[in-house]
Amino acid sequence: RPEYCWIKEHRVETPHGVLHVTVHGAGNARRPAILTFHDVGMDSKSCFSTLFKFEEMQEIVKNFTVVRVDAPGQEDGAAIYPAGYQYASMDQVSEMLPAVLQYFNFRTIIGVGVGAGAYILSKFTLSNPDAVEGLVLINVDTNARGWMDWAAQKLSNLTSSLPDQILSHLFSQVCDALYMLSASIFTHVIQHKERNALLAHFFFLPYSRRDLNIERNNTFKCPVMLVVGDQAPYEEAAVECNSKLDPTTTSFLKMADAGGMPQLTQPSKLTEAFKYFIQGMGYTLVSRRIFFKGILHPKIEHFDDFVRLQKTI
Repeated sequence: RPEYCWIKEHRVETPHGVLHVTVHGAGNARRPAILTFHDVGMDSKSCFSTLFKFEEMQEIVKNFTVVRVDAPGQEDGAAIYPAGYQYASMDQVSEMLPAVLQYFNFRTIIGVGVGAGAYILSKFTLSNPDAVEGLVLINVDTNARGWMDWAAQKLSNLTSSLPDQILSHLFSQVCDALYMLSASIFTHVIQHKERNALLAHFFFLPYSRRDLNIERNNTFKCPVMLVVGDQAPYEEAAVECNSKLDPTTTSFLKMADAGGMPQLTQPSKLTEAFKYFIQGMGYTLVSRRIFFKGILHPKIEHFDDFVRLQKTI
């Protein structure tokens, strides 16, 4: 049975409330965990299951523990917050993550975030550089929202339903290739009207985010892979973020035919990119079961050599 299928759910107490966390794998504190954080309008399952259940991705991640974090109140079955409840800010959500690492006794992580989740992991990494070995940021926007964004959001509240606003955020345009995906998200939200208030808490949170002030002299200390779909609403923001990062430790991938959610629409291409990102960090696959950091089989210099060697074993 694939290691990724060994699933256990946890509720982790943090300084700013409880987080729902789903863990895949047996765990190994000597390796970084792959920690994911989803975008608004989704939960960790709907955002990442397509990618991490992809067969070739399982060959990679089964050597690590995968930790899927749900933003407060975004998991299925979450309790409705009482009237007047003060939802955590973007900064506070990022400050909840150290408690997750401590709870599972993980020294370091490889972060994988989408949209709002990419911002939260970026904020966490800047505050805790020694805890992050690598970052995969999909559709990231590290800038603060301005007055025009605030005004547009207020107008949208008056003219559009929450499901419509979620789809507008996730997709700049809904083409035929993405219709079924969009419809499934729309149906998920519509069928859970009682959860609209919970979804709204996290959906509107990015509008109050602060600028991360990333620049060449104030940047990530770990390797970073930026990913954006060719129809993503935040394509320009991702390009701008790339221009501010260290080019020697940053790779930028613009995915054609991916729409706004490349981890759902192009899992094969993203898996291939993730594989080489992991290799670039020094985790080299030397068997079908084990990753060693910095240790190569004497007959292996490249991944193609690994494939050829496997045929002889």
